[in-house]
Amino acid sequence: MPAPVPFDPEDVAAAKGKPRAAKPGIVTRKTICQTCDIACSVVSEVKNGRVVKVRSSDNPLFRDHICMKGIVAPKGYANPNRITRPLKRVGARGSGNWEEVSWDEAMSDIGVRLKAIIAEHGPEAWAVSTSQWNTGTDHGLGRRIMNHIGSPNWISGVALCAGNTAAVNRFTYGWFPLGDFGSTNCIVLMGHNPRRHSWTPIYSAVRKAQARGAKLIVMDPRKSSNAERADIWLPLKAGSDTAMMFGWLKVIFDEELYDKDFVETWTVGFDELKARVDEFPLDRVAELTGCDPDMIAAAARMYATSGPATIPWTPITDMQRNSTSGIRLQSILRAVCGYIDVPGGELLQGFHPDIIPESEIEMHHVLSEAQKMKQLGNQDHPAFTYRGQAAFREPMKRVWGYDYPNQVTGCYMANPSATFRAMAGKGPYPVKAFFFLGNNPMMSYANMPMIIDGMMNQHLIVAHEHFMTPSAQLADYVLPGDSWLERPWLSDGFGWMSTYRPSEQAMEPPGEAKSTFEFWKHIAAALDRADLVPWENLEAFYDYRLAATGQTFRQLSTETDVYLTVPKYRKYETTGFATPSGKVELKSSVLESLGFDPLPYFREDPPEDPDYPLKLFTGVREDGFFQTGHRHISEMRERHPEPVAFVSPGTAKRFHLEEDEWVAVENELGSISIMISIRESMPDGLVRVPHGWWKPEMPQGIEGLSGARKYADAQLCRDDEDYLDREQGIPHLKGVPCRIRKLVETAPARADESALEVAK
Repeated sequence: MPAPVPFDPEDVAAAKGKPRAAKPGIVTRKTICQTCDIACSVVSEVKNGRVVKVRSSDNPLFRDHICMKGIVAPKGYANPNRITRPLKRVGARGSGNWEEVSWDEAMSDIGVRLKAIIAEHGPEAWAVSTSQWNTGTDHGLGRRIMNHIGSPNWISGVALCAGNTAAVNRFTYGWFPLGDFGSTNCIVLMGHNPRRHSWTPIYSAVRKAQARGAKLIVMDPRKSSNAERADIWLPLKAGSDTAMMFGWLKVIFDEELYDKDFVETWTVGFDELKARVDEFPLDRVAELTGCDPDMIAAAARMYATSGPATIPWTPITDMQRNSTSGIRLQSILRAVCGYIDVPGGELLQGFHPDIIPESEIEMHHVLSEAQKMKQLGNQDHPAFTYRGQAAFREPMKRVWGYDYPNQVTGCYMANPSATFRAMAGKGPYPVKAFFFLGNNPMMSYANMPMIIDGMMNQHLIVAHEHFMTPSAQLADYVLPGDSWLERPWLSDGFGWMSTYRPSEQAMEPPGEAKSTFEFWKHIAAALDRADLVPWENLEAFYDYRLAATGQTFRQLSTETDVYLTVPKYRKYETTGFATPSGKVELKSSVLESLGFDPLPYFREDPPEDPDYPLKLFTGVREDGFFQTGHRHISEMRERHPEPVAFVSPGTAKRFHLEEDEWVAVENELGSISIMISIRESMPDGLVRVPHGWWKPEMPQGIEGLSGARKYADAQLCRDDEDYLDREQGIPHLKGVPCRIRKLVETAPARADESALEVAK
């Protein structure tokens, strides 16, 4: 979520902000923090060519948008263990031995080896994993090069976090909406708990909305900080979100609280949907969710009658065995209540008419249909693959102007699990070259043991990184990447917003660190396709995209905080929706054509296994960290020195657990070591495990991977069919069976505390 609200042009024009008085020797730069996916506008203070402080923006629109991650970023990127020179593996893969080489030497060898792999196995043998949320941006160049070379096997962590939501939203109304917090009358947080130091703009927007009288409904097994502030809190069972939304629709339909005019005029499949909803009377929903039926009904009425209302994106629904149905039900609730493309509801922004989007840069049209059909996972789990999105080409062109609009980079990608299986020699064909950029793939996807097997089976692995992550430790080359402080950036909302914000370069990158733009420019040249990246540098590339505005990037970045068009509401009255029918498809014609149930449904969990009596709730981020990063920053580790699992007092009593006790949390896939913390806010039977733990101070190499083999939650994330969403093939991270086993050991010893020292 790069911005919390669709900005009002009048507010933008009025909110210029008065720059603070300059300090002696300090130069300020308007920057956008890319430490996490929120992309807060901040100010970087520069002295003697180095950023010495990151502070809140002078613009009142962004003044509250800063957290600890942004504040400590200069120290984090100045860490003495940062990679600043290209590294080439010496010895066996995972041995932990490296030598410094030049970029030219690295690229020459990479080019020769990648071309040989393509010649022997075909271009589909090359897979790439990246995430714009981690690298700031991929600029569309990675997909552009892969499409020209002929590889369809690009994957991203957004396959199970926002990108899949964007892709699935298309099945209902053809775009990924943006909630209007500034005007909404009701906010629904589904397992989502934005805080001051995590999702800071969303936290502020929710608090401001409540202050002016907006209602807040929270669905969360935990009694979170937002649940404590909510008008209604529904403590549903983990993974039962889809059942809860069926219950809401049952109330809304039975009591005729929906927007009849909109439903009659702009939807298809209402009668079929209503029949499916009738399968979920409130007593059944109460049993499935564990919530009081009267409270379920009260929440449904509040949402339907308070309007306009918004259901902000949440990563929780993205990561469930009923994910596709859950995301579709969110979309359906918005639509049937009349909250789509209206002020205070959910805006379908589309593209800015004067700026070339990354979707055009990607050039998906040059990839042949034959290669598209080779995309891994497209037969079993096609939702966000080329095959699954093919029916939207004409509607997308009709409404949004592009055949292949790639929202949140969540469209036209391969299935991650299928890709790693192919890397491990268990796919329809081999994958033998694997590149990853700002992405720690072995810890970012499900089934870490299989991912490691796949990486060990590669002929070529290239990483573009800041630090020697566990995944980078298995690479052939680790190439140094720059940070958001060290490059210009044009924030485009990750492909789903018409609002743009520029970020100035605050300082030069250290050593030979290069941006993702430079990385892909080098790769294109190494593949004898330098023509694919003709721009001399990143600013020239941005100038190309901005040409129709009459401004250069430098002009835009110095003169403008937010560049946007006047919002237009109810655009569908002119264009229709970007679906095959041109209407909101409550019954999806595309899903039906792919062989899936065209209506949302609910799959109940498999029978309980007495060997695994608890439920695992994973994928949770601590405030101080984003994904698998920041473990090297001393200020963050002081707040969270060890991985901690939360359990209820009842669970602790049942299994004789004590505060700060080290235990093993395990299931059929693997086991991790973790400390116990007993929390009144947790429901009985649920074990909350944080995402992405490793310790950069621990020994590198295949045996331990800096603690990843001991602590990483990805070792518990199953990707067998019982726990995969059918349409998308994404894993269930919100209720997988597990158990807790007591350990004899106390806190594990740290091997090298020096890795946590921060450069002064």
